[in-house]
Amino acid sequence: MKIGIIGAGNIGGNLTRRLTALGHDVSVANSRGPQTLTELAEETGATPVPVEEAARDAEIVVVTVPLKAVPNLPSGLLDGAAEGVVVIDTGNYYPQQRDGKIAGIEDEGLTESRWTERQIGHPVIKAFNGTFAIDILERARPAGAPDRQALPVAGDDEAAKRKVRALIDELGFDTVDAGGLDDSWRQQPGTPVYGLREGVDGVTKALAAASPERTAEWRA
Repeated sequence: MKIGIIGAGNIGGNLTRRLTALGHDVSVANSRGPQTLTELAEETGATPVPVEEAARDAEIVVVTVPLKAVPNLPSGLLDGAAEGVVVIDTGNYYPQQRDGKIAGIEDEGLTESRWTERQIGHPVIKAFNGTFAIDILERARPAGAPDRQALPVAGDDEAAKRKVRALIDELGFDTVDAGGLDDSWRQQPGTPVYGLREGVDGVTKALAAASPERTAEWRA
């Protein structure tokens, strides 16, 4: 499958490593330009490209950049993507630690991914946002393994969500349907599932135990 990854930090870099190892055709981009991705490209066989070209012909595009950088993504980001392209958003809102106040989240009460969806003008599926980057490399397990970790996945498009869940299964993780995008607050920073290393039952219980109110640490 042709996959575009926008952002080559910890999550984006490790997804590039795993997805290329699984045989996917991966294009990877970052804000500093493809010339800064030579080492990752040599390691993985991924193709470094400008952000404007990351989605070209891609069936899945992963947006894994700081939330404050999302409005700076180029317009027409998904121009040239495959028909029915699925966009995965891994983003988290860190107002005190990184992003500053984002009015749409703080004042309008939008979830991080709903806000991101509005910025890029395309539906998104929220996944990988509470996953430790190292786990993508080290905690993959075959289906049915008793210690297989589960990841929550939220989104409104059921077909797109199934495609993302199938990809995560291929990566070696179970998934739990976390509801629609407006329910994705259940997996935001500070909730019980954020950073949780448990299976389907544990993740399901953690999602159910979440509170929609952000704690002081995670508010601007």
